[in-house]
Amino acid sequence: MAERLRVGIAGAGFAARFHLKGYQRVYGVPIEVVGVTSKTAASREAFAREVGCQAFSTFDELCDHCDVVDVCAPGFLHEHLAVAALTRGRHVIVEKPFTGYYGPEGQANERFRGNTFPKEEMLRQALASCSRMLEAARKSGKQIGYAENWVYAPAIQKERDILIKTGGQILWLIGDGSHSGSHSPYYGIWRFSGGGAIVGKGCHPLTAALYLKRVEGQSRDGQPIRPATVSARTHEITRLKGFRDAGFLRTAYEDIEDYGQAHVTFSDGTVADIFASELVLGGVHNWLEVFANNHRTRCNLNPINSLETYNPREELFRDIYVIEKIGAKQGWSQPAPDEDWQHGYPQEFQDFAESFWQDREPLAGGELARDSVAVLYSAYVSAERRGAEVALALDRQP
Repeated sequence: MAERLRVGIAGAGFAARFHLKGYQRVYGVPIEVVGVTSKTAASREAFAREVGCQAFSTFDELCDHCDVVDVCAPGFLHEHLAVAALTRGRHVIVEKPFTGYYGPEGQANERFRGNTFPKEEMLRQALASCSRMLEAARKSGKQIGYAENWVYAPAIQKERDILIKTGGQILWLIGDGSHSGSHSPYYGIWRFSGGGAIVGKGCHPLTAALYLKRVEGQSRDGQPIRPATVSARTHEITRLKGFRDAGFLRTAYEDIEDYGQAHVTFSDGTVADIFASELVLGGVHNWLEVFANNHRTRCNLNPINSLETYNPREELFRDIYVIEKIGAKQGWSQPAPDEDWQHGYPQEFQDFAESFWQDREPLAGGELARDSVAVLYSAYVSAERRGAEVALALDRQP
């Protein structure tokens, strides 16, 4: 066995920095971030200086010096980088969205509009991309870690424990992933983001729901319960002619939806309802509720109320982090004692490190990622058909 697990990061932006924090909290596995690469020399060199690792000028050089490639680049690069790393015998971690559809000529096609492009073609191409990534992993014998932190959130993992130990049957799940709009200037453009609220926000509660149903089936019958159909609606609320912009929500979206809802049926006939939007003020609105035949659990990821504080003047909390995307700090608020922990980030990287070190599949792996992509892009097909139910093509091309 190697002396340590060497990690190389592809990308030097926001995701790379919070992934680094996750690696710094790993215990029990000797792990080291050895280097970074990115499109521009200035960004990779600044990141390397900041964290004390090496800046590599090419992706191939990065692969030569690591055991794990952490893909923190934009979504349209995920497949290309992941397959290249797997082909070279490296484990990979892939951020959300796992993969998707970004236009017939990629980012070069500035005329592409995702909200009018045929969704069946998007679905076909997204699933084909998933298949190529999973096939590369199979051929290489290496693992894919899908960086969906909700799977690892303590609240979701506690529900997993309850589900297994009580032998419960989940009848209905309902979840929401919403806030007031992404900070990224690229988020509102489909050819960069691969979709809007459904993909960018809905992926979180959706994948947690898919994960818990997999756990239920595997713990009881040895086989995962997987999604079977989806029906969905999407809307562009902030681009309505009658929308009154008060200045609190982000509205600079080019061709994506800012609201979506999806109704999923599973192979056992049970259901999940997933909501996602860019329309929620007052911080992030992240939760999943589980209605089982023998218990009910509400998993609150953000906000939570383990800490409550009152601030009489806004400027007093100028240097205090409260919670993500909170609009104001004056008055009562519920600061997160450790937001990364309650969102599952340290636990995510702990599992990835252990799974790569022990050569086992992580809790959030490639198969779960593919099911998530299948539901997300089938939801777009359904929305295009004004909510008609769409059967999922999980193990074959649609």
